[in-house]
Amino acid sequence: MSAQNSAGIQTLLDAERDASKIVQKAREYRTKRVREARDEAKKEIEAYRAKKEEEYKKFEAEHTQGNKAAEEEANKEADDQIAKIREAGKKNQDEVINDLLEAVFNPRPEPIAA
Repeated sequence: MSAQNSAGIQTLLDAERDASKIVQKAREYRTKRVREARDEAKKEIEAYRAKKEEEYKKFEAEHTQGNKAAEEEANKEADDQIAKIREAGKKNQDEVINDLLEAVFNPRPEPIAA
């Protein structure tokens, strides 16, 4: 009976050892799959990010060109207005200087209406 018990115990120990190996292999496989899934997810995220970045750059380029044209037009108009103002200033410069000198050297006091 002792030999039978010993053989039975040995069989149980062998089965437990085999089960332990199977569990260990399953854990290693699971860990490996988690790493692979994480790497795949990182690649997908990076591809998605690159795609969206490209879409944004395209959108920005399309809309920036319209803004640049409007900005250039506004700058041209402002330059034209400045040139007109300078031209008018040069045209009437002598008259304005004379009026200023007249006002400074020959003041005409007037009462302020309250």
